[in-house]
Amino acid sequence: MGYSDSEFDVIVVGAGVMGSSTAYQLAKRGQKTLLLEQFDFLHHRGSSHGESRTIRATYPEDYYFGLVDESYRLWEQAQSEIGFKVYFKAQQFDMGPSDAKSLLSVIATCRKNAIPYQVLDHREVAERFSGRINIPEDWIGVSCELGGIIKPTKAVSMFQMLAFKNGACLKDNIKVVSINKDGDRGLKVAASNGEIFWGKKCVVTVGGWMRNLVRTVCGIELPIQPLETNVCYWRIKDGHEVEYAIGNDFPTFASYGHPYIYGTPSLEYPGLIKVAVHGGYQCNPDKRPWGPGLVPDSLKQWVEQRFKGKVDSSKPVITQLCVYSMTPDEDFVIDFLGGEFGKDVVIGGGFSGHGFKMSPAIGRILADLALIGEAKGVELKQFRIARFEENPRGNLKEYEDQVGLLKSTL
Repeated sequence: MGYSDSEFDVIVVGAGVMGSSTAYQLAKRGQKTLLLEQFDFLHHRGSSHGESRTIRATYPEDYYFGLVDESYRLWEQAQSEIGFKVYFKAQQFDMGPSDAKSLLSVIATCRKNAIPYQVLDHREVAERFSGRINIPEDWIGVSCELGGIIKPTKAVSMFQMLAFKNGACLKDNIKVVSINKDGDRGLKVAASNGEIFWGKKCVVTVGGWMRNLVRTVCGIELPIQPLETNVCYWRIKDGHEVEYAIGNDFPTFASYGHPYIYGTPSLEYPGLIKVAVHGGYQCNPDKRPWGPGLVPDSLKQWVEQRFKGKVDSSKPVITQLCVYSMTPDEDFVIDFLGGEFGKDVVIGGGFSGHGFKMSPAIGRILADLALIGEAKGVELKQFRIARFEENPRGNLKEYEDQVGLLKSTL
């Protein structure tokens, strides 16, 4: 079948990690694929840039394990195809008050999915990590081998390179302003510069811009709110740098409670460790303040107490801004747009600050939805748009929110 330069089997709008992974999956299956990005490729205005993301199997919600488990395999597969590494193995360590419902739900998820884990008290934690992590007496720790670090900008580049290698067309600085049905030609995708493309199917993965674009396309108001979050790197004190480096049995980690804090071993910046609050403040993705990020005193206290003075807690030496695309229940939105579009337009968004690790599986799922109208081997009911019609808060959970909403002083 012949094609013009503006006709495609599938058009993917948004070239962050989700869109790039989807384009790779589609092109690999022989589909004529177009990947569009409104800014430069690998830009720093969204959620897919930076130096590290954690990957972990330990979730309070048991329905994420299948996505993470598949993604571990797909990260390895993509690495083998491109010839360089983006995934670095580490163990995962979760900690928090012994009565924290979210942490107890993590343990329940491990049991349900036969994930090997160990529950440790404060003495066992000190012994397990040779005094590098200190938790209070009324806390517990959960140690699991399924952790790790993903290099995000490098990973996005990997998916784009693999998509191109498999025949995809990639175009950046193309801002999509409308998607319409166009009779026998399928879907008409129009850009702000006047360019028009046609596709049989379309996948929309525009991160923090999802709410605005979907409202423009079909009038649906998705409850996806962008948050600007601050990633912090702290200096490890002289003589202790090696202790906290990846490859030296130091884990990726998460601390349950208020605030929820996460971090990674020293990798991207020698002598620095990433520790940050899982939260942020509401923002307009097109009018962000770009000011200095907030560093709560509670985060400084956490760094001082958990690392027993081996990390300088006075202030972070590097901060980087990033955007979360939050849903009320912190679960994803993976669904057909419906209405006049039926199953021709698929959306993937609302990844709420924890989706990057699962991008290989999500790309596979979005490609499945576009090509065959269903996702093989995965239940998507938790990610449907309709859940917000039944309850504006979305999926009901028995534990507290993980992402904190901060108040900006800017």
